[in-house]
Amino acid sequence: MQIHKLDHVNVRTARLDAMIDWYTDILGMRSGKRPDFSFAGAWLYAAESPVVHLVGVEGEDAGVGSEAALKLEHFAFAATGAALFEQQLQSRGVPYERTAVPSAGLVQYHIRDPDGNHVHVDFPDNE
Repeated sequence: MQIHKLDHVNVRTARLDAMIDWYTDILGMRSGKRPDFSFAGAWLYAAESPVVHLVGVEGEDAGVGSEAALKLEHFAFAATGAALFEQQLQSRGVPYERTAVPSAGLVQYHIRDPDGNHVHVDFPDNE
């Protein structure tokens, strides 16, 4: 397995429209294509890469003082060598969730670092 780059950040927000406006107006990103997820959100692009993923939340999910108030939900790496990576996770006893995202051409491995931060490693689904 080889890490190539930090792929994107994922940010939860109760102000989806305001966040889209800020990232497009202030940072010059553009809103673009996003897989058909079951929740509200937007992908904001720098050049041809969707580098900021916004997730719209409401009610308790947006509340302050709980784990649900977390703003930075995860960070992700683009990589190659999915089979070797999965073997390494299994041999080290690292819990993970493998998720296929066919509409994005990806297979994601969701893991947590020692502090509990959500990290996922994205692999092309055609490996």
